[in-house]
Amino acid sequence: MTTPTPTPVTALARRWRLEVNMGNATTPDWQLCPAITEFQWTAEPNVEDSSTYDDDGWAGNTKTGQAFEVTATFNRKTSADSTVYHPVHEKLRAVAFGWGDESEVGVRWMDRNGLPEAYQGSVLVQWAPSGGAATDLDQVEVTLTGNGPLAQIDNPLAA
Repeated sequence: MTTPTPTPVTALARRWRLEVNMGNATTPDWQLCPAITEFQWTAEPNVEDSSTYDDDGWAGNTKTGQAFEVTATFNRKTSADSTVYHPVHEKLRAVAFGWGDESEVGVRWMDRNGLPEAYQGSVLVQWAPSGGAATDLDQVEVTLTGNGPLAQIDNPLAA
């Protein structure tokens, strides 16, 4: 008797978890960025044409660089008494308006189910409140532009 092969399950977009370093590079303090409603990331290579006459008409290409970017939208969270915003949201907002060392923050994102896909890097932050009608939620879209390498890391949520 043969055991049936389980049908693969499609991963969901909501599997991503974004964390922000609330500490520093020496003493990191990774905290969840809560209430994300949309999340996309890219790590686009820069490819230059390296074709030569010796290639017999076939194109040659060389990867000369790479850049990464994360775009996330989240519902802005406040304390129960509405006197302060969530500290991770406030960290991203403050970094967006910072200069020098204050304009960059460490982030990492990983599969929240513990699968092996996980990344970490340093980013500059663009902060764009959505605005809207009186009945809309207060949402913000952040664009996190990589500054330096994007590292593949072991997923801290892995079993």
